[in-house]
Amino acid sequence: MQTRTVGDVQVGAIGLGGMPMSIEGRPDEQRSVATVHAALEAGVTLIDTADAYHRDADEVGHNESLIARAVAEYGGDTSDVLIATKGGHLRPGDGSWTLNGSPEYLKKACDASLERLGVEAIGLYQFHRPDPRVPYEESVGAIRDLLDAGKIRFAGISNASPDRIRLANEILGGRLVSVQNQFSPSFRASEPELELCAELGIAFLPWSPLGGISNAGELGSRYAAFADVARTHGVSPQQVCLAWMLAKAPVVIPIPGSSRPETIRDSVAAAELKLSAEEQARLDAA
Repeated sequence: MQTRTVGDVQVGAIGLGGMPMSIEGRPDEQRSVATVHAALEAGVTLIDTADAYHRDADEVGHNESLIARAVAEYGGDTSDVLIATKGGHLRPGDGSWTLNGSPEYLKKACDASLERLGVEAIGLYQFHRPDPRVPYEESVGAIRDLLDAGKIRFAGISNASPDRIRLANEILGGRLVSVQNQFSPSFRASEPELELCAELGIAFLPWSPLGGISNAGELGSRYAAFADVARTHGVSPQQVCLAWMLAKAPVVIPIPGSSRPETIRDSVAAAELKLSAEEQARLDAA
């Protein structure tokens, strides 16, 4: 697979989002492990997780533990796999999401993630979502402290505006390596953030790039242009969607969520799909 850059390391141009393996409607763990292994076999070297990717209140970090076990059980070389996790978002166990961006909490959350992932330093640690009760500079300052302490190798932020991207990069002393924002055919409000990341050379990681768990399968029926281009190339509309994102800027690394080996294999194939300028423009306008 073609590669792209996060910090000073190369990763596969398509990543794997782990959330569907751990929240409501999740499959049995055997299928999830098989999905991670299929991703690794296909050349995926960026896996996205978070401590909040769990279903029940007593299983915080379910996805982190699952990803760590799956990677450890893989028979091949995983030395180049970058596991990205996040802190600052919480799930009380009733299906809701809450926030805690306090420096004290983020540092405790990082320690817990370190233990679950079984590493001396987390590959990429990202502040999950701004907490309106905590000044943003304090939350990002905690991420800076973790970076300085060597507990994390790279620092990123998620769900951030252009102003916050610039602020975070300043607080981190120019060491911001990734921005993980929602972006898909149905959600394009993050175009300014994507463009800023391209300007600054910061990896842009679109989450829910296919429109989310419940909508990904219907992408072609919801957006005729993606279905038409897919028919032309003999591939899935989902593959066209990911190829369209990759063509937007060399910093884009989509992280489609998957819990089945066949879906991540299809997603990975997008890295080899070449769209014409006319097709790209048509998809942009869809």
